[in-house]
Amino acid sequence: MVLENKLNLANQLELNKAEEKISKQKAKQLFESGEIDKVEVGTFKGLAQIHQFLFGDIYEFAGLLREVNIAKGNFRFAPLMYLTQSLEHIDKMPQNSFEEIIEKYVEMNIAHPFREGNGRATRIWLDLVLKKELKQVIDWNLVDKEEYLSAMERSTVKDIEIKHLLRNALTDKINDCELFMKGIDISYYYEGYSEFRTQDL
Repeated sequence: MVLENKLNLANQLELNKAEEKISKQKAKQLFESGEIDKVEVGTFKGLAQIHQFLFGDIYEFAGLLREVNIAKGNFRFAPLMYLTQSLEHIDKMPQNSFEEIIEKYVEMNIAHPFREGNGRATRIWLDLVLKKELKQVIDWNLVDKEEYLSAMERSTVKDIEIKHLLRNALTDKINDCELFMKGIDISYYYEGYSEFRTQDL
């Protein structure tokens, strides 16, 4: 079933292509316009701002809490009945060290608050927290897709692997536009989108 969208597309492949192109253009705009500096850091509100910015031209639900239970493979994300409670808990989690920030990121991934586009929005959100608290971001070019996906899958039980993987990819190039664009491309590649290069849009 194709998600209802503002583009009135009923074909999944067409929707995927349009979603990738439009939301990558928006990600580029988010960075270049300075709007990214207005995002509330480390809260669900901030994540919703990012999600709304990226996907607002495509989906009515952009930036809004999902209204259905969702799963990926065998993993079920936070049940709807506990979602608000879960997000309130995440907002209060400390973010003073790399360990705390990644623990918060893992919890936000388990919450998966939106109907679609969670991973892509949350990786930008994570970089903003790292940038604010540690003056570092992740160079996603250094994070292998398969290693990342399996570490994230296991992070719900044990987060040592994802911490190790992401720690090794930290950089202090926090305002590097090219690094950000490449990071967006990698982030989308994790989710199976690789038709467009953000820089070229």
